[in-house]
Amino acid sequence: MRVNKKKFIYLISPNKIYKKFFKDLEKVLETGKISFFQLRLKKYSFKHKILIGKKIKKICKKNKVKFLINDDPIIAKRLGADGCHLGQKDMNIKEARKIIGKKIIGITCHNSITLAKIALKAKASYLAFGAFYSSKTKKIKYTANIKILNKIKTITKTPIVAIGGINSKNYKKLLLNNANFLAISGYIWNNKKYKPIEALERLK
Repeated sequence: MRVNKKKFIYLISPNKIYKKFFKDLEKVLETGKISFFQLRLKKYSFKHKILIGKKIKKICKKNKVKFLINDDPIIAKRLGADGCHLGQKDMNIKEARKIIGKKIIGITCHNSITLAKIALKAKASYLAFGAFYSSKTKKIKYTANIKILNKIKTITKTPIVAIGGINSKNYKKLLLNNANFLAISGYIWNNKKYKPIEALERLK
């Protein structure tokens, strides 16, 4: 996985797909700032995720953005996505590899170097740490700090994704402290002050 400094955003879908979402997604991906787009829909049926995923895949492909599926290697395979993201309670990486082969598999490591080492041993494509800041997108059970980013970089060159409550006021600190990518959702999709494209433009 190559790291492009300009494309540091790992964009996660909103929890609900709203009417104008696909148009907004086109605009956002056209900026060239996004490396990954993750489809994360907890309350949608398999069938619905496939229909939404097909539309998203086209938009991602057109804009050279890697398309990942949260939690579900089977959906990732069905859609021909670029990979999937697995939490600690999801399928293990070995099983996921059997389904999607050599594609991208990222692993949530919360705030644990031990979990990161296990993921590295299993050849994870990237490691995700967080939450770094408070977030409304999901309930926070684990909090991570800058120290863990600096520590993990002494162990591995595997790309690091920082997650949790990231916005235009705090993102630079993470980039300056070894985070390769910033996973962002609420700041873009649920921003009361700015439209998605305006919110994104504030992340320079």
